[in-house]
Amino acid sequence: MNIAGKRIVLRAIERGDLPDLLSWSNDPDTQYGLGGWHFPSSAAVMDRWFEGLQKDDLNQRFAITLEGQLVGTANLVNINWKDRNAFHGMMLGGPATSGRGIGTDTVMSIMRYSFHELGLNRLDGSMIEYNEPSLKLYVGKCGWKVEGTMRRWYYRKGRYWDKLVVGVTAEDYLALEHSTRYWE
Repeated sequence: MNIAGKRIVLRAIERGDLPDLLSWSNDPDTQYGLGGWHFPSSAAVMDRWFEGLQKDDLNQRFAITLEGQLVGTANLVNINWKDRNAFHGMMLGGPATSGRGIGTDTVMSIMRYSFHELGLNRLDGSMIEYNEPSLKLYVGKCGWKVEGTMRRWYYRKGRYWDKLVVGVTAEDYLALEHSTRYWE
């Protein structure tokens, strides 16, 4: 089953996606905007990661495609079925994706799928304080709220940066969906 947005399609990650994912995982500019610690990856590491995807029901990862081309990944991880929440993150691959509405359509599609199809009630996320494009996307366009700051969480380029904790509820999303008429 694919998840269709207005412009993008979220689908399962396939083995043929691994060369692009390997390239992005080793690109310092791409990784600079993402949380977590990133070491250089090899094709073997990517193969092991791909094999692990098939066995992990509580962590779902999707390929983001635009007109059939892979442009990034999105996820729903740490899915908590009892409390009906999950963590969401996204990576867009390279500058060609900037300013094309891909991020907005991806986040709106993830929220619609999470709240309407899976019956989740909340999504959480986080970002590095200097990642202004992500902050503008999630908080400015997609209705997420900054719910906290974890001071001096990330160490990048010789200094510490805060981690912004963000979240959105099904109620927030439904109000945004109604007010913007995004899907019409």
